[in-house]
Amino acid sequence: MSASIQQLKQQLTRTPQDPELHYELGRHYLALKQAEDAEQAFLQALQWAPDHPQILMQLGNAASLRGDESVAANYFRQSLAQDAQQADVHFNLANSLRKLGENALAIQHYQQSLALAPGDAECHNNLGNAYREQGQLDLAVAAYAQAIKLDPQLLHAKVHWIHQKQHMADWQGLDAAIAEVRAALAQSPQAQIPPFAFLAMPGTTAAEQLACASNWAQLHYGHIQPLAATQQSSQPENQQRIKIAYLSSDFRRHPLAYLVTDVFAAHDHQQFEVFLYSNSKDDHSSERLALLAAANHWIDITSMPDVAVAAHMQRMGIDVLVDLTGYTQNSRSGIAAYRPARTRINWLGYPGSMGMVNGQPLFDAMIVDGTLNDVVLAEQPVVLPCYQANNAQRPMAEADTRKAHGLPEQGFVFCCLNQSFKITPDVFASWMRILQQVPGSVLWLLQCNQWATRHLQAQAKVAGIAADRLIFAPRTSIAQHIARQQHADLMLDTAPYNAHTTASDALWQGIPLLTVAGDTFPARVSASLLKHIGLNECICADWTALEQRAITLAHDASALALLKSKVKSQAGVLFEPHTFCLQLEQAYRQLLSRA
Repeated sequence: MSASIQQLKQQLTRTPQDPELHYELGRHYLALKQAEDAEQAFLQALQWAPDHPQILMQLGNAASLRGDESVAANYFRQSLAQDAQQADVHFNLANSLRKLGENALAIQHYQQSLALAPGDAECHNNLGNAYREQGQLDLAVAAYAQAIKLDPQLLHAKVHWIHQKQHMADWQGLDAAIAEVRAALAQSPQAQIPPFAFLAMPGTTAAEQLACASNWAQLHYGHIQPLAATQQSSQPENQQRIKIAYLSSDFRRHPLAYLVTDVFAAHDHQQFEVFLYSNSKDDHSSERLALLAAANHWIDITSMPDVAVAAHMQRMGIDVLVDLTGYTQNSRSGIAAYRPARTRINWLGYPGSMGMVNGQPLFDAMIVDGTLNDVVLAEQPVVLPCYQANNAQRPMAEADTRKAHGLPEQGFVFCCLNQSFKITPDVFASWMRILQQVPGSVLWLLQCNQWATRHLQAQAKVAGIAADRLIFAPRTSIAQHIARQQHADLMLDTAPYNAHTTASDALWQGIPLLTVAGDTFPARVSASLLKHIGLNECICADWTALEQRAITLAHDASALALLKSKVKSQAGVLFEPHTFCLQLEQAYRQLLSRA
């Protein structure tokens, strides 16, 4: 206990009805991130100063620290009812609303906060985040730019600016900004650099990505104390089922569902008990229902703070916690910092290490394969034949004709249906050189957003390629998206962030994929899948070799037919969830034997 807290408590024994002393005590607890103690102190203060706007705001802050954003939002609203001119309370309310998924309302409160305090760089940054989640990428980038202008040291605003410009395929100024972010990472462990965006920045190394993840983990989870150990059951281990908790924000209609659902269902329920901890709203989809059916237990954690989820896992006696989201959207990885299970595994959702906290890995182990095992990780690597699981089937639909998809009936179709943030200037320049060497060919891309479409068309013209040789595939259902891929002749990969589920979608349809194996985890995923199905000839030594191979295949119909037939006959190995599940169960047993 700090000396200041001790002193305040002594003063309170003399004047227990002094709201200011209770308030100060709460602020000290809040600074130490002790949410429950802070909340109690602020409630005491409120008892002696009812409806005080600052106390109500601090109660909101304590609830937010506990992870209870609906309670936090209610306190912030009560505070604003007492005094609507508080910029910081509008800002805090907007933050809670954004976490609750109420972005439109959050934007209003960020704007009200900025009307009262226009120089608040952090508020401009968070307004950018809310715009981003609304799909208003131009407004998001402008908000981030304003944040950086007001505070050039606000690194996370710079990272968001870079990442959204990548989504828009607007590459102007990116090289210099990325160099600044990398320099800041090297100089300051306090640098707030969101790890997922960092993975996609060209030039970042595996060691830098690990350092970035560790800094982030330390900043966000360094204050968390592991739960006190409970008495383990005295039953002999061989009479107990191993309890696995899969944690995800994507148990819904999402690419993850097409990778793991059949693996969950394939677990030997005599030996394993499957808990799904879901942090996603019910989208009433068939994918969610299939996930529900695959589990022994389904726990909705959308309104549960991390500590409550960790305590639930501990009460359930969870042996293995598997985080399938990592540092991607709506991450709940803080749960792992409470150490609620005998062993904790990072797998599939985030293509990289989750880093170190207080000198120890946040996760004990990470599921990899031989190709991915070369990358530097904080976790102990668990090496399976292939790291990516897949359902036995992909959703099926009619493929329709080439013409129906805006593709030429004759002519070679190169495709890359990855998200636009993965397309770098170097990769795009390589694609344009390929198109120049293959007359009548087109490049089929995913229509991610209006800005990316415009920028890529403009870049094609600069490279001397007619804009109409880029065909943009509109968003559609997963079944139709997978089915239409059979109209492509050859898929070209991206770097440093490869195709992941998109790669297995293409291979499922028998479409060959050309890649170059990089040095980081996200840059080696396609190579991992291709090696697993014995297609080493699709892993090129470098981008010059990839260009040459793509051009050769486009001009040699029989070589392409042979390669397609090889993909069709061998890709099935990727889609064997029962086999994968047996390998996974064996890995769990080995990890637990050492835990």
